[in-house]
Amino acid sequence: MSRLKRLNLIAAFLHLVQGIAILILSNDFALPVTSFYWNDAPNNRLDINRLERVFDVPIAWAAAVFLFLSALFHLIVATVGRSKYESEIQVEQNRFRWVEYSISSTVMILAICLVFGIGDIAGLLGIAGTNAAMILFGWIMEVVNKPGQKVWWTPFWFGCIAGIVPWIGLLFYLLGPGSDMPGFVYGIFISIFIFFNLFALNQYLQYKKVGKWASYIYGERAYLILSLTAKSALAWQLFGNTLSN
Repeated sequence: MSRLKRLNLIAAFLHLVQGIAILILSNDFALPVTSFYWNDAPNNRLDINRLERVFDVPIAWAAAVFLFLSALFHLIVATVGRSKYESEIQVEQNRFRWVEYSISSTVMILAICLVFGIGDIAGLLGIAGTNAAMILFGWIMEVVNKPGQKVWWTPFWFGCIAGIVPWIGLLFYLLGPGSDMPGFVYGIFISIFIFFNLFALNQYLQYKKVGKWASYIYGERAYLILSLTAKSALAWQLFGNTLSN
C-alpha cells in the first residue's frame, strides 16, 4: 500500500507537470464542433451552407484537461481519499479509477475524433456516451465479482462491445472514401488503440489470475503505468503535430 501511495503521487506530479507544459508551450490551434441542419424535409443534397460552427475546442486545453484530471484523482487517492482507496483495493475494487477514466478517456477519444475530422455535435455526444459506458462496464465488473467467487464475464464483454464502436467510426474516417490523412493521424490511431486495449487486457488477466495478475495490486500498478503512458503519448503526439509553435 505504501508503494501504491508513492506511485500515485509520482503519477499525479508527472500528469500535472505535463499538463502545465502543454499549456505553456502550445499555440492556440482549435478545431470546430459543428452541426448540420436540413432546414427542410430530408433530401439527398449535401449543401455546405447548411453546416454550422457551434463552437471551437482548443486542442491544448483538451490535452491538458485529461492530464489534469488524472493528476487530481491520483492526488486524491494518495491523500484525502487514501483510506477509502486502500479499503477498496483490499476487496479488489477502485471506484476512483473508473470515475476518472470515464471522464479522462472520454476527453481523449473526443480529442482524437476532432483531429480525425469528426466534428458533428450529435456524433461526438454519441461517441462520448459509448466510451463512458465502456468504462462503467469495467466498474460493474469489479462490483459484481467478489474475490474467491466464480467470475461473471458479461460486464467485461459488454464493455468490449461498447468500446470498439468509437474506433470503428475513427477507422472509417481514416480509410474511408476521400480520406487523405497526414501520417501522424495513423500514429495516433495505432498507438492509442493499442493502449486502450491493453487496459482491457489488464482486467482480463486480473480476473483470469494469470501469473503476477493473481495479485489485484499488481494489476492496479499496471493501470497506473498504462494510464500515465497512454495520456502522455496522446498529449505529446497532439503537441508535436498540431500545437508546437
